[in-house]
Amino acid sequence: MTYFSQHPRLLMLSTKMAAVQRPRAAKQQSETGLLMSVIRTLSASEDFEQREVEKQRLEKAFKECDSKLDKLVKENYDDLTATVNHFSTISTSIHTCRDRMQAVRQNLKSCKSLLRCKRDELRKLWIEGIEHKQILSLLQQIENVKQTPEKLDEYMAKKHYLHATELLVSAVASLEGTLSGVEALRDVRAELQNKKEQMHEVLIEELHRHLYIRSTAQVNKPLRRQGSIKGTANRDVSPSPARKLLQQGSRSLDYMSPGVASGDDDPAQVQENMEGDPEADSVQFMSVLVESLSILQKIPETVEAIKSRMEKEMTLIVHRTTSQVLDNAEQRGETATQQNQPRLLLELFELLFEKFRCVAQAHDAVLMFLQRISNSASHGQAEFELYGREDVWSRIQAVLQLVLNDYLDVKNTASASQNQGPSAYTDAAVDISTYFTKKRHQKVKKYPLFKFEMSSHAISMNNYLREQKRKKGGLGEPDLLENGTEVQYVCEPGAKNITVIFNTLQRFVKEIEVTLQYSSGARCQLHDFLTEYIKTIFLGQVHMDVNKNIQQASRGAEALKLLTDAQTMKTMGLQRPLLQSTITVERCLAELRELMYALPAYSDHFLSMICKMLQDYRDMCQSAYRGVVQRGSEEQRIISATWAKDEDISRLLRSLPNWQNLENRRARKDDEVENPEAVRARNTKESDLLTNNLGDSLIPKYEVLQDVNDLRVLANLHESLEWFAGRIRSFNSTLPLASPGMGLSPASSDSSPSDLQPVSPATLASLTSLAREFQDLAETCLLVLHLEVRVHCFFFLLPMAKQSNYSGNLESTDPDPLVVKLNKDLSSIEESLTTSLNTHKFRYIFEGLGHQMSSILVNSTQYFNRISHSGIKKMCRNIFALQQNLTNITMSREVDLDHARQYYETLYMTVEEILNSLVEQGVHFTELEYVNALNLLQRSTPGTDAKAHAARLWRLKEIMAQKVGNQNAEMTEI
Repeated sequence: MTYFSQHPRLLMLSTKMAAVQRPRAAKQQSETGLLMSVIRTLSASEDFEQREVEKQRLEKAFKECDSKLDKLVKENYDDLTATVNHFSTISTSIHTCRDRMQAVRQNLKSCKSLLRCKRDELRKLWIEGIEHKQILSLLQQIENVKQTPEKLDEYMAKKHYLHATELLVSAVASLEGTLSGVEALRDVRAELQNKKEQMHEVLIEELHRHLYIRSTAQVNKPLRRQGSIKGTANRDVSPSPARKLLQQGSRSLDYMSPGVASGDDDPAQVQENMEGDPEADSVQFMSVLVESLSILQKIPETVEAIKSRMEKEMTLIVHRTTSQVLDNAEQRGETATQQNQPRLLLELFELLFEKFRCVAQAHDAVLMFLQRISNSASHGQAEFELYGREDVWSRIQAVLQLVLNDYLDVKNTASASQNQGPSAYTDAAVDISTYFTKKRHQKVKKYPLFKFEMSSHAISMNNYLREQKRKKGGLGEPDLLENGTEVQYVCEPGAKNITVIFNTLQRFVKEIEVTLQYSSGARCQLHDFLTEYIKTIFLGQVHMDVNKNIQQASRGAEALKLLTDAQTMKTMGLQRPLLQSTITVERCLAELRELMYALPAYSDHFLSMICKMLQDYRDMCQSAYRGVVQRGSEEQRIISATWAKDEDISRLLRSLPNWQNLENRRARKDDEVENPEAVRARNTKESDLLTNNLGDSLIPKYEVLQDVNDLRVLANLHESLEWFAGRIRSFNSTLPLASPGMGLSPASSDSSPSDLQPVSPATLASLTSLAREFQDLAETCLLVLHLEVRVHCFFFLLPMAKQSNYSGNLESTDPDPLVVKLNKDLSSIEESLTTSLNTHKFRYIFEGLGHQMSSILVNSTQYFNRISHSGIKKMCRNIFALQQNLTNITMSREVDLDHARQYYETLYMTVEEILNSLVEQGVHFTELEYVNALNLLQRSTPGTDAKAHAARLWRLKEIMAQKVGNQNAEMTEI
């Protein structure tokens, strides 16, 4: 320090340098540290030169610092000058204020001393001021109370209920508080108390109007559906305008159940829209209503009112919707009785479902507002128990059950089912009545001593009124609501109405279960209602109706003779009449098929009904067939039926060309006329087969179907069963087949309501087998007809050769009586089968019949004892009569009978002439036919030597062998 005391300028320089270098030195050490370091260096140094160096360094730093300071002062001179001026101004103002405050203090001291002198007078004036102020306040309150009724009416007219409620509550509080002693306001107090009670009722009515009417006001048209009533019913699930309005109003709201906290929101924050329509936002308006009821301390009463009126209001929605649907139908020119209008019922339920969705959403909003009030203690509300969305959906389901109870006619259907006895599809352990009856308090009824309801006059009058009501478009006897309004129905109540609405109901049931978050396996009460109704009543009713229809169609001996009328044939596009019983069974099949698509969850039940129905009808048809072809004992059977029943013979006959030609024509559906040679080629094998089996002995009468009506029955049975088999195959082709690894689960509503359940391979195989059995029986009937006509030819023509006499001098020019009977028989058969069989089947029966007759006639020459020229002539007349009659039937010349006539004309020649003609003209008949002709001529010529006859037969054999050899050689050359 001695050194710095001797050099003060050096000390000042060190200080300035430290100040200038402060920003850099702050990073390493403080200002004091730097100065002490310099002092320590100078004090500790004993070398003068070292001190001088340090001194020079410091002086250099001082100069640099001084220059920088000068530069900074120069650059900031204006700011520094302004700062000094401002500081001077502020200092002056402070001094001035200090002087004024001193003056004020002096004045207050003088005032205090003056007031202390008049304290009593001032206190009196202050008290009088308070009294006057209170009087003015009371007068203002009285004036406000007097204006309250007018303002209240104005708010009520504009439906500003929150302001009206606050005004009313404040006015009543004033009247019961500070103005309670004012007797002049007694009438006003009574009026406002009355308005407060009326306000409570008005708010509840407005709340119910928005819950049930305003929320559903825009649901005026049914939702657009894709597909028909029978189809898949894919529905447009976009929200209706009413639901969109509710969603927009409650977009920022959290819907919750009553047990869930809603946060710390203050209900007093509800704001009322004073400009525009206060009801434009329905959710906001309901929040205003709930807040108003909360201010009135009427929340418990409101909750009870909502709970008690819920079912009634929903019932009124049903009746309003019913009227709406009927009005829409009337505008379209429809009536409720037009074809029972099941479409209107579907439209009704779709509208109801959409409206109930809107109602449930509106209840969710109200529940949220009530929950907020319940969680808030600021309003001092009494404790109350809220209802939940489960209660809302439960009431919706209860109302829907009542509606279904009416439209499904559960009471009458259940009674009919009980009268008919238990069905195979009913479960006696379930009491369905618990779902069909309203739960009401049972009151003791007073029964009159007598009444005139069942008198003849009352019954006639009721029938007349009911008929008049039907003519006007109503349904049945009218019921009345509590307000006297007549109950309307959109269609005739009946069990089958469930088929129209089942899929829509199933979708709504799923929606309910998803909304209420049911656990897996849990079902809502509407699902239980539908399940029990269908299983306990509907399936049994369907089974009973099917049995009733089939029994009526197949009852009595005339069941196989009742055919469809012309109108039915035209409607169904039939070419030939069918059995009425077949049409009835097919209609039952179509109805059950429609039920499978209408109620896909129960398709297995309907498939079981179909299989059982088809099996019963198959047994009935087989019994009817046996009744026609088997009337006696087992030994006395019809030849044609016996052959058709035998599997080997039937298979052989179906392998013949004529049957194959029938199948081809059936596939091509053409009726072109073929040349005689093609017809002969197809029927030769069959004719030879029948001649070899039936041409040896006479056929007993009991082995032939002589009644033409029996043949007509077989023809009708064939056409009906073949058509019916095709319908069954068409039905089978529409069924979805379950894959082998898929597995079949019980029908449930878990699958899509409009999806048909896959059919097991066993069930489909059973249906296919039934279709095959019907087809086989139909083909058997056709085969019997085909054989029976040919058996008739054997029955009439064989006795003519074995029992008639053609050896004498026959002068009669008429055909043989047996030929006349055969012609008459064939004409009767043709007349009965023409209207019963299609053209190609009719042709199959009569085609080749000429070849068969020719074969019988030619083969029967072996049974003539002898024949004369007149007998040959008569046989030619017989052949001509047969040919003429058969031509009229088939509308084509039967050239095969020309072959038979030529054969008999050969008998005019002698044996030698026949043999010579063989050599000269060639072979026209078979060797056996020539042998039979030579034998007949030998029997007809008495005294012929047996050895000469044997020689002629040997010569015939040689000629035939030579001719056959020549033909084979020619064929080989070709």
